[in-house]
Amino acid sequence: MSTGRPEAGAHAPGKLILSGEHSVLYGAPALAMAIARYTEVWFTPLGIGEGIRTTFANLSGGATYSLKLLSGFKSRLDRRFEQFLNGDLKVHKVLTHPDDLAVYALASLLHDKPPGTAAMPGIGAMHHLPRPGELGSRTELPIGAGMGSSAAIVAATTVLFETLLDRPKTPEQRFDRVRFCERLKHGKAGPIDAASVVRGGLVRVGGNGPGSISSFDLPEDHDLVAGRGWYWVLHGRPVSGTGECVSAVAAAHGRDAALWDAFAVCTRALEAALLSGGSPDAAITENQRLLERIGVVPAATQALVAQIEEAGGAAKICGAGSVRGDHGGAVLVRIDDAQAMASVMARHPDLDWAPLRMSRTGAAPGPAPRAQPLPGQG
Repeated sequence: MSTGRPEAGAHAPGKLILSGEHSVLYGAPALAMAIARYTEVWFTPLGIGEGIRTTFANLSGGATYSLKLLSGFKSRLDRRFEQFLNGDLKVHKVLTHPDDLAVYALASLLHDKPPGTAAMPGIGAMHHLPRPGELGSRTELPIGAGMGSSAAIVAATTVLFETLLDRPKTPEQRFDRVRFCERLKHGKAGPIDAASVVRGGLVRVGGNGPGSISSFDLPEDHDLVAGRGWYWVLHGRPVSGTGECVSAVAAAHGRDAALWDAFAVCTRALEAALLSGGSPDAAITENQRLLERIGVVPAATQALVAQIEEAGGAAKICGAGSVRGDHGGAVLVRIDDAQAMASVMARHPDLDWAPLRMSRTGAAPGPAPRAQPLPGQG
């Protein structure tokens, strides 16, 4: 029977790409930030049973995974990913259940070589399986909206079982783990999501050589940290996936070096404004115009951005956008007048939106900041 009290918990922030969503693929830098909206996970031991039972709020109806078969579960998903690489399987069919990604993160951790031993991964490691129990999760992140929900669940699950199995990882090792696991979801996992949810704060990818990652610690009174004048809006979920958008942009603009240089200028200008305390509005607006130029901002999303600009703000999509349909996904907004923002959004009662705050920390043990107690806790 369940003890009713979690044995351990962990959390990870979501993320937003502030600039460089497409241009990072053409050598330009990208700027992203961890956001103070979190995914939490916890483990509650069960007195009976031979598996891990998942209960992920707002994601699925749950599933049960045999502890004895976790090694085979990982191998099966690895084989399905190979089928995708060979062109025999669509990437969205690699994972067969919404909870598979988190359990795959656990299974991959169990395959690590235990510290201080000569055991082979997958053999000695499996002698220290977690007890049967319930892996629970809740999230403040919309699913499939470009806000890092899958990276956050992998990062939080990794930290949770690092604690339970007494196998601590460095931030670099966590970064590698998130990218490794996320490939099952996206086909190819870039560094932006993993760097943001593991490191926290403001992150730049590229700009100092291919694959370089830089972190910036903004002061406590910075508007992004304090949540002043910044918002996110979820303008629906894009019809076209990231891969489709990337392919369409490559076909139409892939050889336009001047275009990607212009994106790089925008990203550097936005970074400079954020670090100096200057106005980021011009860089945000120009970035949005470039995204419209490459065809990834649906007309309805452009109309929302125009309304925000008319109200005195600046806005741009955050993520791949969409080359079909009416929805562009997450939108970044910078506007000083809170009442003006509320007035704009009153015209769109069907859209989710909220003030945007940076998370200065990444994935870590324990409950998320300001979170309610976990189930079974006081």
